[in-house]
Amino acid sequence: MSKKIVVIGSNHAGTAAIRTILSTDPGADVTVFDANSNISFLGCGMALWIGKQIGGSEGLFYSNREQLEKMGAKIHMETEVNKIDFKARKIFAAKDGAELIENYDKLILATGSLPIVPDIPGKDLQNVQLVKLYQHAQEVIQKLDDKSIQNVVVVGAGYIGVELAEAFQRTGRSVTVIDVGDTCIANYFDTPFTDSMNEVLRANGINLHYNERLLEIKGEGKVQSVKTDKGEYPADMVVLCIGFRPNNELGKNQLELFRNGAYLVNKRQETSVPDVYAIGDCATVYDNTIDSVNYIALATNAVRSGLVAAFNICGADIESIGVQGSNGICIYDYKMVSTGVTLAKAKALGIDAAYGEFEDYQKPGFIETANEKVKIRIVYDNASKRVLGAQIASKYDISMAIHMFSLAIQEHVTIDRLKLLDIFFLPHFNQPYNYITMAALSAK
Repeated sequence: MSKKIVVIGSNHAGTAAIRTILSTDPGADVTVFDANSNISFLGCGMALWIGKQIGGSEGLFYSNREQLEKMGAKIHMETEVNKIDFKARKIFAAKDGAELIENYDKLILATGSLPIVPDIPGKDLQNVQLVKLYQHAQEVIQKLDDKSIQNVVVVGAGYIGVELAEAFQRTGRSVTVIDVGDTCIANYFDTPFTDSMNEVLRANGINLHYNERLLEIKGEGKVQSVKTDKGEYPADMVVLCIGFRPNNELGKNQLELFRNGAYLVNKRQETSVPDVYAIGDCATVYDNTIDSVNYIALATNAVRSGLVAAFNICGADIESIGVQGSNGICIYDYKMVSTGVTLAKAKALGIDAAYGEFEDYQKPGFIETANEKVKIRIVYDNASKRVLGAQIASKYDISMAIHMFSLAIQEHVTIDRLKLLDIFFLPHFNQPYNYITMAALSAK
């Protein structure tokens, strides 16, 4: 008799788990509950949609109810799970006022994360927007048809905030970014890189206000301005991109939690309760950079965690090989990628870290077209020389290079090994003294 498998949540992690289980074991009994009306929305693409850089939202979905049902899953959409009895192994859900009760042998929690909303005056005014779900993006796009919305304030200068600032500017709006920190995207890049991104944003007309705390959103019925501890700025729309927290409502009193509230899992994605797995943004990951458990909410991590949980439920015995938090951003064609930890973060963790860095053109000087500068920093442990992180920036597409550094962190490669790495040379592609080699050679 097949195991009864219940999956709660069907975005990146949940979809990966469902597909893997049913591909590995086509006869598996899989039931899915999701409070939303759609499956697998690629949230990191919503800024492209809002900024009219893509034709519509169709390509931002990589699965749907029909596909998963065709594979054999039983899908309950727009169905809220209210309670889990972990001892009795029962799910209690509700849809249209009717209660649904489902037993399980194996349970996967893929409940994702929730936007952080500051408790300040005016947070409920009209045109105060969140940007997490498909419906949020759709609502923003519909409101932008109103030409009276000219001043958009984005609160938060992380990845989503910076991407949305570009998107709104591309629609002809005046855009102001406010952040309590001293720069943008500081979780992933050191100051020389964030300074470069700030230059790009300012050059395209984005108003940046750092080291300012949002105190109030002002208006009568709808937004008219925002007030910080340093000033007041006109606003017809305010977009809150402050951050996200793990959605742990269903298990926070029964399952062991990480310091930020995420479900604490082992390398098999198992929680502290037998036969209960947690994947995606509601769960921890193993961070190879620090050789410890961490919380890194990225779509790629979510998908991998879904695969690991699914294979273990299907009888395999595999563990995650860990993650490095590899990520990237492209703003006005300026591309930045990183993996591992920054120098600032390494030092904050108490690591005696150093770095090698280099900046030059991607190709030899005699290549007169399609030749852009590349900036790179490699962060490493001073004592062991082990690579801890890397950051690369250019208008040229240098994104694939970061994968090598991700593997280097995973496999504990030292900066000294990179100095003599076999890197090919051809003028069409690179310089004989490649930026990777030169950055490594600059290290002590």
